[in-house]
Order: sequence, then C-alpha cells, then structure tokens
Amino acid sequence: MIAVLIAENDPMVRALIELFVSESGSYQVAASICCHHLTPELLKEHPAQLALINTDGLETIAWLKREYPNVKLIAMTGMPDHSCMTGARENGADSFWYQQPDAKALIALMDRTMAGESVYPQQMVVRLGQALSTDFTDRELQVLREVVAGSTDAEIGEKLGISLRTVKGHIQNLREKTGYRNRTELAVHA
Repeated sequence: MIAVLIAENDPMVRALIELFVSESGSYQVAASICCHHLTPELLKEHPAQLALINTDGLETIAWLKREYPNVKLIAMTGMPDHSCMTGARENGADSFWYQQPDAKALIALMDRTMAGESVYPQQMVVRLGQALSTDFTDRELQVLREVVAGSTDAEIGEKLGISLRTVKGHIQNLREKTGYRNRTELAVHA
C-alpha cells in the first residue's frame, strides 16, 4: 500500500478524497489535514510516498519538494483557474488535478504519477453558469477565488491591491457572464 498525505482546506472535499484513496485498494491515507497544518513534524510522524496538496499551498509544495524530494506531489484545485496549474508546475508539483468527483480519474492520475509520469492537463475548460472558464480575465479569476474563499469586497481589494469600486465591478462582470443573480450563487456554484 502506498501512503498518501492529503492537504486540502475544504473539509467536504478532503473527506471525499479520503474516501477515494481508502477504497482504491492500492493507497492508504497516512494523514489528512488543512494545508496550513503541514509541518516537518507531521511528515516525520506520518511518512508518505505521495502527497495531494491544494494549490492554496503552493509555497508548501515548493518546501515539500525541497525537503522530501522522493515524495511525489499532485497539486489540486477546484477552481477553473489556469494560473493554479502554472504555479503548481513552477513550485515543483509532479502532476496536477482539477478536482472532480471521479474516483477512477484521481486513482489513474495517482498511478501515473507514482509510475514517474508528470501529468498536467493541456487546458481545462469548465462551465460556470452561462460562461466558460476561458471567458474570464485573469483578474476576474483572482477575484472569484477570493469570493469563494469568503473574503469581503474590502479584503479582496486589499489583497489584490485594487479599489473597492474595481472589486465590485469585477464581481458584477462575473455575475453577468455567468448569469448568477447574486454573489452567493456565484460563490456556491464556483
């Protein structure tokens, strides 16, 4: 059995991945945590040959690759954002997975990664309401990521270095492109 470390901030997504891994027959969960709980001590207590890490932890991927070069790393995200894939590659992730509720696809990706392949999708196009992920600007995707994380408009503006008015404009553009009536619908569906 191959030991797997899962680092995912969303508890429901983490539980689903744990289930996929546990039922695979080839893999077992060594530890399952939020990204920010990943520490050298944890890896010493729960050694793993493979780590699945949310792209919220890109700096964690770089650190893990430096400190544990033999651990295979799969970066993952549920956001239709191509910059996540670029960041994962730049930080040393062996493979990349756009999260989806498909156990066979995840296990196949894990198998290929453990066999030494580096697996990155060519391009991921996701439908969000009436729009495709390719319909959004990079800035709109940054704002969307923050909306999904629960950030207020003011927090988004501060984090991205843009005005409150600009944040509201991006959210309005996202709503118009997707057809969602409000910010909550947008965040839930994203």
